[in-house]
Amino acid sequence: MAFGQKSNRALVPQARQALEQLKNEVSSEIASGPDPQAQALQSWYQSGYGGEVPSRVWGAVGGNMVRRMIAAAEQSLIQGAAQQAQTAFRTALGQAAQGTQQAQQFQQQLSTNPFQVHIPHEQQ
Repeated sequence: MAFGQKSNRALVPQARQALEQLKNEVSSEIASGPDPQAQALQSWYQSGYGGEVPSRVWGAVGGNMVRRMIAAAEQSLIQGAAQQAQTAFRTALGQAAQGTQQAQQFQQQLSTNPFQVHIPHEQQ
């Protein structure tokens, strides 16, 4: 690949460290698995050179990273939707409670007859 055509840049540069950490976690899980070719990932940890690692194994690392990122995004969407539903429910309950209070006040106004005169007891 020619100089300047490197395409594996992080879209958010501040996320580079988190992506490296995710790559390390996923590759350690794959390396500890039963695949003998994945054992080559151990040398990558020690030397920092991954030339002995087959592309199939690197593809598995990348695929698992993407799978985890999608799961995290889905979880974030679910939490956001749940928070919106809770907010809407609380708002609806608040409006219902206000409506109930207003109905009770109106009912009290109807139950008291403004033309009813209260005569105090005569004291003898």
